[in-house]
Amino acid sequence: MKNCSFELGLIMQKTPPVNPLKVSALFAGIGGVELGLARSGHETRLLCEWDPSAQSVLKHQFGNIPLVGDVRDLDNLPKETELLTAGFPCQDLSQAGKTVGITGGRSGLVGEVFRLLERHETPHVLLENVPFMLQLDKGAAMRHITSRLENLGYSWAYRVVDSRAFGLPQRRQRVFLLASREWKPEELLFQEDAGDYEIIDHRGRACGFYWTEGVRGLGWAVDAVPTLKGGSTIGIPSPPAIWFPSGLIATPDIRDAERMQGFPTDWTLPAATSGNRNSRWKLVGNAVTVNTAEWIGSCLIRKPQVPTLLPLPFDTFRSWPKAAFGAPGEGRFEMQVSMFPRHRKRVPLERFLKYSPVPLSHRAVSGFTSRLLSGSLNYPDEFMEDLIRHKEKMAPSAPAMPAA
Repeated sequence: MKNCSFELGLIMQKTPPVNPLKVSALFAGIGGVELGLARSGHETRLLCEWDPSAQSVLKHQFGNIPLVGDVRDLDNLPKETELLTAGFPCQDLSQAGKTVGITGGRSGLVGEVFRLLERHETPHVLLENVPFMLQLDKGAAMRHITSRLENLGYSWAYRVVDSRAFGLPQRRQRVFLLASREWKPEELLFQEDAGDYEIIDHRGRACGFYWTEGVRGLGWAVDAVPTLKGGSTIGIPSPPAIWFPSGLIATPDIRDAERMQGFPTDWTLPAATSGNRNSRWKLVGNAVTVNTAEWIGSCLIRKPQVPTLLPLPFDTFRSWPKAAFGAPGEGRFEMQVSMFPRHRKRVPLERFLKYSPVPLSHRAVSGFTSRLLSGSLNYPDEFMEDLIRHKEKMAPSAPAMPAA
C-alpha cells in the first residue's frame, strides 16, 4: 500500500486563514472533520478515537498527530487547544437506531465533552450529529446539550446542513453546532443561504435508494444517493443501491462512497489491510462529509456579521427547528435558513462514479421487490419494471451479468 503522507499534505494545503485554530478532536472517526478543517487552514493537535479500524486510518493519514484511544482515558486537552470538535456517537439518537436518547450508553458519551470543557478553558466547540436528535423526545437532547454549554458560559448556534450543498451526490443532512465563549456563533454560521434544493425530474438520471427498505420508505434520491450508513451491527455493509437510466440496479464501489463523503480514493484502505474489509463501509458511513467540515472551517475565520433575518423564539419543549441560536440568559431563537449555505455545481451521479458498481444480487432485489409490491409507497412505474427485469437477469439460471 502506498504511503499517503505526501499526498495528504497536498490535499490539506490551502491558504492559511488569518487566525487558524488549534484543534483537539474527540470521536474523530476517520478524520472527516479534521481533513475539512485542515483544508480551511486549521491545525489538529490531538485525535481521540476508540475504534481499531478507524485508528488504523488515522495513524496512516495523520501519523504525526498524537492519537488517544478511549476518551474516558483522556485527563485533559492540550493546553494550546482553541477548538474542541466532537462527532459524538449517534446510535442512541438516530431514527435507525434504538432512539433511547442522549443518556443512552453510546450517545451519552457526549458527557465526556463537558467533562473536558470543565477542566480546560476551551474558547470554541464544534459538535456534529444526526438531525433526528432535534425531534427525539421533544428535543431533549438539544435542551441537554445547549443547557450544559450555557452553564459553561458558551453562546451557541446550530444548523442542519445537506452535503449536496457542496457538490457531492449524497443527500446527507447533519446538525453542526458551534459554541464559543468569544464570538456570537450566529454571526458566523448564518452568513450564507442559497435556498432549498431544486426538485428535479428522475427521468434520464440515476436515482439512489435503500434496497434494504421497501415497506416504510425508500430513501429515494434523484441524481444522488441517500445517506451512506455504517451498516448492520454485525458488520454487514449496507450501501445504497442506484437505479441507472440503463435499467441497471447496482451498489457503488467503496472508493466512490469515499468520494461521496469528500475523501480521496482509498482513504480507508488501511482499515482493509489491518483487519475486516467490510469495516470500510462502516467507517465511511459513520464519517463526517469533508466538504461540509471545510465550509464550517471557513465560517470560523470570517468577519462576524449580524444576521439580517428576524430571529423567532420557539418552544424548547417541542421538536427543535433546523437552525437556532442562544446564549446564557438571552433566550433561544429560531433562524429560518435552509440546509444549503451554497449551491456548488454537482456532476450528475452517473458521471461522478469512477468505478464499476456491483449489480444487486438476485436475493437482494427479490426481497426488495417483494416488500415494495406489498406496501403502499409511491415510485415510478418504470422503476418496478426495471427491478423485475434486473431480478430475471440476476436469476441463478440466467447468464452472468457484467458490471456497468
